[in-house]
Amino acid sequence: MNKANTLYTSTILKVTVFSEVSVGVSANSILFLFHLCMLFGGHRTKPIDLFIDFLSLIQLTMLITMGLIAVDMFISKQRWDSTTCQSLIYLHRFLRGLSLCATCLLNVLWAITLSPRSSCLGKFKHKSPYHVFCGLLFLCILYMSLSCHFLVSITATLNLTSEHFMYVTQSCSHLPMSYSRQSAVSTVLALREAFLISLMVLSSGYMLTLLCRHKRLSQHLHSTSLSPKASPELRATRTILLLMSFFVVFYILDIVIFHSRMKFKDDSIFYCIQILVSHSYATVSPFVLISTEKRIIKL
Repeated sequence: MNKANTLYTSTILKVTVFSEVSVGVSANSILFLFHLCMLFGGHRTKPIDLFIDFLSLIQLTMLITMGLIAVDMFISKQRWDSTTCQSLIYLHRFLRGLSLCATCLLNVLWAITLSPRSSCLGKFKHKSPYHVFCGLLFLCILYMSLSCHFLVSITATLNLTSEHFMYVTQSCSHLPMSYSRQSAVSTVLALREAFLISLMVLSSGYMLTLLCRHKRLSQHLHSTSLSPKASPELRATRTILLLMSFFVVFYILDIVIFHSRMKFKDDSIFYCIQILVSHSYATVSPFVLISTEKRIIKL
């Protein structure tokens, strides 16, 4: 019970985690409601606007779920049963994976939007939102299947002193898995994340190439006394590349902290730091997107 007591009595950890969740929920709510009002207000929307709205909804739900989990870590004195533990942990892990996928697809979708008609990506430029959301539905089903191991590996435990259990909350623990099963799950997750990160790198590199080309064109226009002001598309490209930079930084930190947590036998400080880092992108990204929406800033 040492770890549970440490987290339960730590005011600094409690305030920090709930502050991050509160700020992230507020920012994602503003972004989601703004795009929702634009959609039902008769304004013309682009597929990327629908995608941003979808991403903000995923991150909003994920942070709310994390808030409920944090309540059991720091505040609640009532024990959850196994069904509650499995449902909330499964939902949270599913939403984290879906957020990774949606972020990757947002990057790819914008690269397609910027691509010239003559390029190999040009034939995808006029795909309807229906095709985009069919792809998202497929990914939702795929991620639900990839996260199903949490339904059997998470349980409600009263005795958290065993070294074979990994602490999750005061009520929930992660059951030990056999080496073969753990290797299989880790391999599938690693392949999934490697594929998505590769797509991000390729699409980001493509957009950087477009930015360099635009910079050379701007210098030429400036030399002929024309306005070199960047177009809205190029400003949006810089915003998405900034988001990808934040994502990669937080992703690498998450991996480093996770392995440090395993090395120091699931230390409570590393556990809380991992929670903060793994949700930092969901908290920061809506502010980056809001800063590019002049209509939100005016409101």
